[in-house]
Formats: sequence, C-alpha cells, structure tokens
Amino acid sequence: MRQALIGLWAALLLTSCGGRSIPTEAVLPDEPETVTILLLSPAFADGGTIPPSYTCDGTDISPPLSWTGVPEAARALALICEDPDAPRGTWTHWLLINLPASVTALKEGIPTAELVTSTPGGQPDDDARQGRNDFGTLGYGGPCPPSGTHRYVFRLYALATRLDPGSGATRERLLQAMKGHILATGRLIGRYAR
Repeated sequence: MRQALIGLWAALLLTSCGGRSIPTEAVLPDEPETVTILLLSPAFADGGTIPPSYTCDGTDISPPLSWTGVPEAARALALICEDPDAPRGTWTHWLLINLPASVTALKEGIPTAELVTSTPGGQPDDDARQGRNDFGTLGYGGPCPPSGTHRYVFRLYALATRLDPGSGATRERLLQAMKGHILATGRLIGRYAR
C-alpha cells in the first residue's frame, strides 16, 4: 500500500505543473556530497555553445562525452539530457540507462537503437539501453529550440545497481527507478540558439 501511495505521489508530482514536465533536479535533487563526477565534452565547454552538428540544424548526432570521478562502488551509469527552458516544461532529449560503470567516455553519434553496446566487444550484459525522448523516439534527439537560447543539461549518475525501467523507458520511469541508488552525479551544460 505504501509503495502504491509513493508511486501515486510521484506521478502527481511529475504532472503537477499543468502538463508541464518539471526539471530533474526537482525530482532528484543533487546532494552536495554526490556531485563528484567531472563530465566534459571535447565538442563544447561547460556553459558553451553546442555545435550545430549535434542539433536538428545539423546531422543531429549525439556529442562525445567523457568523465572521471565515478565511485568504485558504482555498478551502472545513467545519462539524462534535457532542456529546462522548453516552452511546455522540461524537454527530454536523451536517456541512456545501464552504461557499465567502467566506461569513461561515449563517442559521438551513438546509434538510436534501444540496445547499444557500450564497450568494444561488449558482452550482452554490457548493453546500455536507450529510453524514449520527448520527440517520441529512442536515443538522442538534439537541440531544436523554437526560439531564443536554451540550456541543455547533461546529467550523469553513478548508481549502486543496474536498473530495469523497462523497454522504451521514459524520463519519469527512469527517475523513479534511480531513487535511492545514486552514489554520485556530474553535470555539463551546453547552450544553443536558432
């Protein structure tokens, strides 16, 4: 009964903005002691402009990312990319779930398939699963703001366990699955204007 009430409360929280999605940090606030991962991209600096090739104005491929500072106790990583400046509330651009904790980088252009082998010669249990973005597709959907400059927040989570949010997971399902399992976080912000 308690789990049902918690699930109902979470669903209400996620939809309490009149159909608008609320930012991830409102659902999973960063604890000061967990912000230990340094998340970088060779394509843009933190707070810098995302090159057009990683947007809907270019080839719309995922940018390269790298990181350090994942705790040894981590069993998996999860990545969320979202636009908190979208007119209808936070817009999800990318969900990547169960990336092996040993992985320290992603090359650009991750295929938009649901299962993505995350390491060269990776075994089946090393497959990362991509969730459904707010464009309604699996994998990465790049910045495509209707007007003005928007922020695109990439958040990497080190998790104490692998997750099972199901096939085609949404951001809401991923956030629910991550609760209580976050060991460390990292954040990278890019900007893009049309």
